Amino acid sequence: MTITWDEVTIDHLLHFEKVLKLYDLVFPIEVREPHEVFIKGLHYAKNRKPNSFRFLLGLDGEQLVSFATGHYLEEVNAGFIVYIATDPLVRSKGVGSKTLMKMEELLNQDAITAGNSNLEEIILETETQDMVHTSEEKENCVKRNQFFERNHYKKVNKIIYLQPPLHKEHEPIPLNLFIKNLQKNETDTETIKKIIHAIYKEKYYLVNGINKLVLYDSLQKMELDNYKIKPGP
Repeated sequence: MTITWDEVTIDHLLHFEKVLKLYDLVFPIEVREPHEVFIKGLHYAKNRKPNSFRFLLGLDGEQLVSFATGHYLEEVNAGFIVYIATDPLVRSKGVGSKTLMKMEELLNQDAITAGNSNLEEIILETETQDMVHTSEEKENCVKRNQFFERNHYKKVNKIIYLQPPLHKEHEPIPLNLFIKNLQKNETDTETIKKIIHAIYKEKYYLVNGINKLVLYDSLQKMELDNYKIKPGP
């Protein structure tokens, strides 16, 4: 299989509908954002430099075999991978790892564009076994966590991470947080806290448009309420 790479932008939406079908197939409803959030992210990418939003596609001819989305967070010189998925028909062929590496490459380019020598960390959220509904979903959850570990991501254990509710009627969602330090050092807890705050501000507030009070509640529950997203207009 020869993978070619493309990126979705607000001016280049080819294959976008294919991505949405794969997205709805792969991810549990609790962690699926409304489709329009992707469009908001693409507008963000155009107007929020040096921060960025990357929407990567892996193609085998015209077949979509993978996709990934992620943000470069200039404030902490870190990348945040929001979603990464491969077509179930092509799993176990190295497509996921290649997609992850390509996304890391793009986020590193963003760090250099922002004036840094390179990206320092990449962080991502992934579902826990507690939130799966079927034995198949449990198996996929275990495989997903193992996949990140094989690609040198380490689970964060010192912080009980909460994703803010993506839907108004939901509560914050406990998720696993994985981090890859590109400097070959151990990322300290305070740095992880700062990255979480940047994710909340750049992704969940400015892109998703989640209310500050809701975000502040989630930060409080993680004991991170000393950071900047406070209740108010």
